[in-house]
Amino acid sequence: MERWTSYRILFFIKKKKLLKNGNASLFVKITVNKKHTEFVLKCTVNPMLWDAESGIAKGNSKESKIINDYIHSVKFRFQSIINHLMTDGVEITAELLKKKFLGIEPKKATILDIFMDHNKRARSLEGIDFASETCLRYETCYRHIQKYIRKDYEVEDLSIDKVDHDFISGLEFFIKSVIGCSHNTTMKYLKNFKKITRIALNTGKLKIDPFANYPLPLKKVNRDFLTETELEKLIKKKFSINRLETVKDCFLFACFTGLAHSDLSRLKKENLIIGLDKKPWISVKRKKTNIQSNIPLLPSAQKIIDKYKDHPIVQEKGVLLPVNSNQKMNAYLKEIGDLCGISKTLTSHVARHTFATTVTLNNDVPIESVSKMLGHSSLEMTKIYARLLDKKVSRDMDHIANKYSS
Repeated sequence: MERWTSYRILFFIKKKKLLKNGNASLFVKITVNKKHTEFVLKCTVNPMLWDAESGIAKGNSKESKIINDYIHSVKFRFQSIINHLMTDGVEITAELLKKKFLGIEPKKATILDIFMDHNKRARSLEGIDFASETCLRYETCYRHIQKYIRKDYEVEDLSIDKVDHDFISGLEFFIKSVIGCSHNTTMKYLKNFKKITRIALNTGKLKIDPFANYPLPLKKVNRDFLTETELEKLIKKKFSINRLETVKDCFLFACFTGLAHSDLSRLKKENLIIGLDKKPWISVKRKKTNIQSNIPLLPSAQKIIDKYKDHPIVQEKGVLLPVNSNQKMNAYLKEIGDLCGISKTLTSHVARHTFATTVTLNNDVPIESVSKMLGHSSLEMTKIYARLLDKKVSRDMDHIANKYSS
């Protein structure tokens, strides 16, 4: 903020631009910190009465007295405006004084306007600074807040300075009760909104951080994955219905590679490379994080690729597998789980957890290697997936048992 040091109010007329009655319009020039602006006042002056040097009407005539009283009232009003701005701690500029005098109030920044501007910028940087899924999540959060404002406040938008503890608390309740989101999903949306309020704080549109005393804790959840027995049951199951067989194979491919659905669906031949070990690998940049992920291709995964190399969708789109949309895939996986006698709710993400636990860590693959294959930026992210199975714990404890058996 530029420190306000001085101001000057100057009154003048333009003798070369007279009105039809021969009078001149009275202008005022405001200067603050050497920056100025000017505008015309609702007053006219007989040029013969104007003293340019003193900036007032000369003489003691009734007309001169009226003009000078008006000028005095304008000065008094400007001083009053300045006093109020200083009391409120507002940065004073010549343009702001002009708008305040003319009664032009600056448009207040609103929640949805700031959010919309952020989302437009995010979309323009999609694939550079923002993943597509991140953009989509911010856009979904925007719609939730829009619905919340309409329902609870009965208006289309609210000034950003209306965001306080009560607003956030009400938003949390709305997302959980009306939208039907889980606690953790709700916390993620609130974190998205927290970024918007941080932008408002940084640009001076908000004075106090509404999230300062509002914690956003996540609850620990147990993420499903397939055990060796369940995975083997799925591998051996053959479906006569093509759509179920295809979805099962795509799910198994994800179990053997750890790929998320968004990466699995866009795999192409160029993602197959020969590694330093002279064996086939998958090399792909994760769509969500843009982090490179390199994964050795297990023989079981290679067989699935070979099985579908002549599939119409594979041929038409140039992809490695005929992967359905995530919504369809999850719907079919529920059916597959029921037919295989697997009580867990199968989703495309369960395959990623299965790769991290049953396929890799349970078979003594170091967590550092698992993290690299999953395309994580830190081991902490991998630990969310990496829960050791009782079988591995038992195997590890056998070493200690043998040591102390004597």
